Amino acid sequence: MKHPVDGYQADLAYTHDAGHLHFATAAAPGLLAILKRNGVRDGLVVDLGCGSGLWARILTDAGYDVLGVDYSAAMIALAKKRAPRAKFRQGSYLDVSLPPCDAVTSVGECFNYLFDRAADAALHRTFRRVYQALRPGGVFVFDILEPHQLPGGKPRKAHRTGDDWAVVVDVEEDAARRQLTRRITTFRQVGKLYRRSEEVHRLQLYRGRDLAAALESMGFRVRVLRGYGEFRPGRHHAVLVARKPSERPTGKPQPGHAES
Repeated sequence: MKHPVDGYQADLAYTHDAGHLHFATAAAPGLLAILKRNGVRDGLVVDLGCGSGLWARILTDAGYDVLGVDYSAAMIALAKKRAPRAKFRQGSYLDVSLPPCDAVTSVGECFNYLFDRAADAALHRTFRRVYQALRPGGVFVFDILEPHQLPGGKPRKAHRTGDDWAVVVDVEEDAARRQLTRRITTFRQVGKLYRRSEEVHRLQLYRGRDLAAALESMGFRVRVLRGYGEFRPGRHHAVLVARKPSERPTGKPQPGHAES
């Protein structure tokens, strides 16, 4: 399948790996605790949007089997080096075949990205595929960005630098469409000079309670949290923990999401 947008090409993937792993690092202890609280202490974890493999490495070090999936070929190349005991596959989470597994994770707002196709219906199809792939009692954990990312709706500029790279990001939010746009300019040192590259990332913003309702309609039991354990990424950032019942429910799923 041909995808219309390339995301995280070589230079941006490099800078993300070199200087933007703080989210996954901070989330990992709480995420491991969520898996264990839900009875997933070993087995196969499928990580959708695995990036450069930090979370995959933490999982394999903790004794889990891992299949990482990412849209970016550059990210997959980095992940294979960081987590050699994990398996990786390049592709979209909207298309990839999901094997029977004990948990599915997606860390770092991956489901917000619009690299592939229009958002809601395709994402809901992914949720159904996750439900089918999970073994009874399996858990699905992911985080999303919600609306109101920019205070007052004002555009924002940010930058970050490393020894041989710099990234400048211009961020705008379209409140009516619930979309966030990041225009990213990357400078990476190649020899004595710096190479410039540009990417535009568009993200669909979701309300946690809306996705929780969709997941519950499929049979999941859902909680909406405000972080991974002690790590709180921000006011408008939601973590969803969806558990597949050990036995298939016979009646209409009962609402079970709660915010904390």
